Amino acid sequence: MSAPQIPNLNTLRRRGGPGRLRSRGGGVGPDASSASKDSVVQNTDNDASVSRLSAVRLGYLEDVFAQSLTPAGLETRRFPIINRGTYVRTTAIDHLVSRFVESHPEQHTKRQIISLGAGTDTRAFRLFSSKTATHSDLIYHEIDFPVNTAAKIRAIRSSPALQGALRNDSSPGISNDVNISDTGDALHSPRYHIHPLDLRSLSRSTPDPITTLQDLDPTLPTLLISECCLIYLPPDQADSVVHHFTTTIFPPTTPLGLLIYEPIRPDDPFGRTMVSNLATRGIHLQTLNKYASLDAQRRRLREQGFEGGQAAADIDFIWERWVSEEEKERVASLEMLDEMEEWRLLAGHYCVAWGWRGDVFHCWGGIEGQE
Repeated sequence: MSAPQIPNLNTLRRRGGPGRLRSRGGGVGPDASSASKDSVVQNTDNDASVSRLSAVRLGYLEDVFAQSLTPAGLETRRFPIINRGTYVRTTAIDHLVSRFVESHPEQHTKRQIISLGAGTDTRAFRLFSSKTATHSDLIYHEIDFPVNTAAKIRAIRSSPALQGALRNDSSPGISNDVNISDTGDALHSPRYHIHPLDLRSLSRSTPDPITTLQDLDPTLPTLLISECCLIYLPPDQADSVVHHFTTTIFPPTTPLGLLIYEPIRPDDPFGRTMVSNLATRGIHLQTLNKYASLDAQRRRLREQGFEGGQAAADIDFIWERWVSEEEKERVASLEMLDEMEEWRLLAGHYCVAWGWRGDVFHCWGGIEGQE
């Protein structure tokens, strides 16, 4: 469950603005079956993987695993505005993840990441193949619908590069340390786990949540990641899923962080266009109105118990303040982007929010947020 592509904004402008946007069909209406709605959300992951591969091929990002996890036949060059958005989103989240993984290396403390709705995300493989020694102490869990986890496991089985990233130094091959379920939708290894699970089941009382998520350690410092995942759930369910992790699985003594990437500001002209366009595809951003601003995102984190700190910034701010001038010049040289007004509109309608509890996350305290 990943962020769908936003349409080219020049097209909207030529057609006379937001009021002229019309569907090309293929969406799922509000009266569609639950299975059809789930299928639409599951398929948004294809948009994200294609956008990632486009940004990699053009030199925005380095990711040797992007090709292996992009469905064959879907490769498409995205518009420059989308490529830049993919670049900023990816590097911003990578920055926060790296701070968590590499903090207090002298303590050699194992760390744990749980990616909600991970889909075809390559971050685990990029971390495991990194030369940073502390990554050998990282355990990575991914949760998604069974249809998505099964597709990812098929990709892993057919890719020597993905298999190589999963090997420990002492393991002779993937077959010796990776266990794949008979149904082909679950994978477990010493440091990487794929769980076929509908997150909505965590918003209800479960008899044994630790068993549900095999090999999850409730004592390890843990980072939860939601890249356009929780936003597809009704607000009460989204809050309940987070609450399940912050209280039921992880006791208050466990250092815990939550990193969220999702749209904001639905009530201005661009925001209304964005919501309308996605709705024509059957995509409904259910928590968007409740967490529509940076203040609301920070309040959300505080109310979920991340009392160590809360921060948020939109993608426009992150591009301007987190990316060095030298790197901006490099990115600008990759392809022409002359729609600067449209870029700022798009970048101002997505945000990264992060909250934490516990000493391990003190490294996040110095990362600049937006007022």
